[in-house]
Amino acid sequence: MSPQLSVVIIGRNEGQRLVDCIQSVQAMNYPTAEMEIIYVDSDSTDGSPQRAQALGVRVEIVHPQRPAAAIGRNAGWRVAKAPFILFLDGDTLLHPDFVKVALQQFQDHPELAIVWGHRRESPPYASIYQRFLDLDWIYPPGLTQFCGGDALMRRQVLEEVNGYNPLLIAGEEPEMCARIRARGYTILHIDHPMTLHDLAITRWTSYWRRATRTGHAYAEIFNLLRNTATPLWQRETRKNFLHANVLLDILLVGLVLTFWLPSLWPLFLSLILLTLFCLRSAWKARWKSNDWLTLLLYGVHSQFQHIPIAFGQLSYYYHRWLGERQRLIEYK
Repeated sequence: MSPQLSVVIIGRNEGQRLVDCIQSVQAMNYPTAEMEIIYVDSDSTDGSPQRAQALGVRVEIVHPQRPAAAIGRNAGWRVAKAPFILFLDGDTLLHPDFVKVALQQFQDHPELAIVWGHRRESPPYASIYQRFLDLDWIYPPGLTQFCGGDALMRRQVLEEVNGYNPLLIAGEEPEMCARIRARGYTILHIDHPMTLHDLAITRWTSYWRRATRTGHAYAEIFNLLRNTATPLWQRETRKNFLHANVLLDILLVGLVLTFWLPSLWPLFLSLILLTLFCLRSAWKARWKSNDWLTLLLYGVHSQFQHIPIAFGQLSYYYHRWLGERQRLIEYK
């Protein structure tokens, strides 16, 4: 019997997280005889391919000169046999009922290309970073411009747009989704659990690098799509630069006036203003959580992240000026 569902898992040195991911797929509410699981490994050094093979999973190994998630996903869906492709990252756990619920949406809506659900951090309190970054995954249900790395897609649509752009080291899903929407298809975010994720961010440096990667994606996708029928992140990229400058200027003016007067009042007032910005962001995000401490941390993150994101954008333009393509920005 030909499979009706192909699950493509990508990973690089995920270790036990990969084993847990595969086992969550094998335990989902879907007939095993109608499903195939493909793991695409990007030059792991921790024995991940052997772990996957021991669980009875087909393994594909890619050796890209410039590693990127897009390359792994393309390698997976192109050897897959089913009409529906579920993409997962190797550090996620699949909800047992997501596929069953998502497939029903495809049956009811033939114009649908992609269905995705809720991704959350597990455990969300493993570190202070994961506590507030967990809220970043929360989107309202409905039609969306793009999806994340975990999503269920029609293979036919992937073939029409030739899959992911292998030149992108970040932002490959939104870029492909723009090409999909340009063909008249829609993308649906459903109000149902999809995956649990493990960012494994426990250090400041990891948080900073992840945010700079976001900035790189902003700048690259902005330039790639700005003259197309489906531009993306045009407003966000400009707003990020402006927001980062405002935050740094407020702090800089406070420091300069404090040393010039001399008085601590200018610095104190600048910190109060920055605190008000954070509280405003926390208040706007109150629909995402009932935990006031998590919301306060998320408010600080929502403001501060503009600075490393702006650095990520500048890094993209710097490498572009040098005529170079930046390599994968890893934060784990």
